[in-house]
Amino acid sequence: MTEPVVLIVEDDAAVRRVLRATIEAQGCRVIEAATGADALRRMAGERPDLVLLDLGLPDRDGLELIREWRGWSAVPILVLSARGDEATKIRALDLGADDYVTKPFAGGELLARLRAALRRHERNSPSPVFESEGLRIDAAARVATRDGQAVKLSRREWDVLRLLVLDAGKVVGHRSILEKVWGPAQAEQSQYLWVYVGHLREKLEPDPARPRFILTEPGIGYRLVRSEDEQG
Repeated sequence: MTEPVVLIVEDDAAVRRVLRATIEAQGCRVIEAATGADALRRMAGERPDLVLLDLGLPDRDGLELIREWRGWSAVPILVLSARGDEATKIRALDLGADDYVTKPFAGGELLARLRAALRRHERNSPSPVFESEGLRIDAAARVATRDGQAVKLSRREWDVLRLLVLDAGKVVGHRSILEKVWGPAQAEQSQYLWVYVGHLREKLEPDPARPRFILTEPGIGYRLVRSEDEQG
């Protein structure tokens, strides 16, 4: 199972250092962004499990980021801001933030809220197990085995595979996968998806040249099936 990835969006380098040390001590991997533009790139490129967001960024308001992210991602967003007025808190929560902590903050409280947000997200996320002909994929634990042997997948490969597992048997469109894995700005970059599906087939299929699990629906997308009988 991979460690949770937390994206810290904060323009103050000193605050970022404190947050990084605190969160990494909890077994999380931390990535950072100092501006809204950086945050959008990191969100789309790294696919974090939780975002810790300061609203007062130098290039745009954090509330705008919440609105934009909620158009294509359900990742938990924990606001950490000096703005303590009730109107701002309500606005952030209405836009889709999961929680709001006012600066200055206590480290213990922040970590408790972070853990709670991750637990809620995990409980609410569909996480079926896919099994067929010696292949087993646990989407929640991010564990895949083929004929009892563990298969190592990159984080991006897992992001693509999880979407196929969650809709096993159904066609998942190219654009839908690209938006959810790479972000809306890359929704037309189908070559990204082609490369990663190729990687998945190399690792999961008995014969990658003649896939039996990850099938191509030409011009539409991909479909994950459980047996050759379902391919017809």
